[in-house]
Amino acid sequence: MSTESSSSRLDLPLAGLAALFLGSGTLHLVRPQVFEPIVPSALPDARKVVEVSGVVEIVCGLGLLHPKTRRIAGLASAALLVGVFPANVQMSVDAGKRANRKRTPKSGAFFAGTLARLPLQWPMIKVALRAGKGTGA
Repeated sequence: MSTESSSSRLDLPLAGLAALFLGSGTLHLVRPQVFEPIVPSALPDARKVVEVSGVVEIVCGLGLLHPKTRRIAGLASAALLVGVFPANVQMSVDAGKRANRKRTPKSGAFFAGTLARLPLQWPMIKVALRAGKGTGA
């Protein structure tokens, strides 16, 4: 029988969400040009928005890994996932237009990947919220 509380245990969904944030955040910093087109034009500096969101993703990912920061990181992660959902939709719309124009396997596969990702936001938000409640994931 484990003496670990459920809020200190790092299970697979929570570890996976942390890994996704760490990977995506790093990609935002290494290849910001990939994300700049989906930044709403109402925001002033697309590169800065991408870089800041990358840092926020990394901070959330790291926070989810540590029991003492997991609750706040869970809530921040859920808010981040909700906040970036419109950009993910925009990425799918743009990828669909590109796939229709280019009609290549690569552009079609990328479009399919962006579409497949959209419904995955909900389970990721649920994992983040459970971490935010301190009940584990």
